[in-house]
Amino acid sequence: MHPFLEKAQQLKQQLNWSLIFGVSFFLVVIFALVKITTGVSDWLVENKDAQIKHLSVLGQPQYTDEKAIIGAIKKADLSSFFELDVKHVQRLVQGLPWVATASVRKQWPDTLQVYVVEHQAVAHWNSDLLLNQAGEVFQASSDKLPTSLPQLYGPEGSEIEAWTAFSQFQEMLRVNNLELTSLALSERFSWQLWLDNGIRLNLGRKEKAKRVQRFIDVYPRMEQRADAQIDVVDLRYDTGLAVSWKPVQEEQLENKSKA
Repeated sequence: MHPFLEKAQQLKQQLNWSLIFGVSFFLVVIFALVKITTGVSDWLVENKDAQIKHLSVLGQPQYTDEKAIIGAIKKADLSSFFELDVKHVQRLVQGLPWVATASVRKQWPDTLQVYVVEHQAVAHWNSDLLLNQAGEVFQASSDKLPTSLPQLYGPEGSEIEAWTAFSQFQEMLRVNNLELTSLALSERFSWQLWLDNGIRLNLGRKEKAKRVQRFIDVYPRMEQRADAQIDVVDLRYDTGLAVSWKPVQEEQLENKSKA
């Protein structure tokens, strides 16, 4: 046979074997996929009635009773492990007053885990609401709340601004060992502060931090007066301030003279 024809014959045989191998491999893959799909389908059919039998509450909720969390979870349909909507469960748990966020995870074969993070209350807002550390409003109540929580007041939508200002003023006033207990922001955005010793500061609407600093600078001299106690300090001036005094009770006068 001519060498060229012989070479062509060998190449043809190689191509045939490659084609056969390729087709065979493709058929094996298709067969395996069909088997896997069938197996998974059969397994799902067999386990379609799998139910949630165990609820696990994680995190460290301080104000929310675990029974309340479980009660919220049970409002969802727990009859099917696969069909359970975890986002629906999440919404139900986050609907509880103290819950800030909740993450929900299924754990095969029959467990639902819920991790709860609560709001951290930092202040009362307009008497009947609470503020968290991010300045967000939420409505909840608890006898576990510390009595020292400050009282903040202001128009709707001013929560973050009020909490930010309170935090700033509190840090400034502590220089003179003064504690800020309450803050009010009027509809016209005029600021008032109340201190733990009963003093009220009127700051007005502008340069509020500068005016608080002005009070801090002169407070040690005002405090030296023995026959009267500071009542209101009006700082709504470009320079200077006005002070209203109130009489000192006899007991307070004795304590002041001893100091």
